[in-house]
Amino acid sequence: MSQPDGPLLVIGVGNVLLRDEGVGVRIVRELERLASNGSIALPAGTRLVDGGTLGLDLLPMIADARALVLVDAVDIDRDPGALTVLRGDEIHGALAGHVSPHQVGISDLVAAARLMGVLPDEVALVGVQPDAIEIGLELTGPVEAAVPLAVATVEAELARLVSSEPLALV
Repeated sequence: MSQPDGPLLVIGVGNVLLRDEGVGVRIVRELERLASNGSIALPAGTRLVDGGTLGLDLLPMIADARALVLVDAVDIDRDPGALTVLRGDEIHGALAGHVSPHQVGISDLVAAARLMGVLPDEVALVGVQPDAIEIGLELTGPVEAAVPLAVATVEAELARLVSSEPLALV
């Protein structure tokens, strides 16, 4: 259920202590940096959240959103750094079970929000194929190289969401 006055919510999830597992957080931090220095303009009402490993603690934020874009490391059985965008039911269908090593995966979070009746009508997942999930603070080369494209992909998803919103009647 979307909140018409709520934010366009972008949540980057992942554990930054496990190399590529933290790519979702890294992408949201890059979006914040670019928006703060004027390099990109996010749609009005966009909220960027470093969701880290909060899991189900993210549900209240999701409940207040008019649309949701999740960003995470996703094992899609492709080359490291490959991107995918999944929308709506594709998220659960394609990623049943744990998407990444989080205790609570994206599919679990989406399923819980749906069960509670708080999942926005528009939900997208921008996923990046990890290379290494191991102790370390730096992303691997292929995943680091994918960050600019992932940032652009999140921007495109936000633009799509804004363009698909019904016009307010005056």
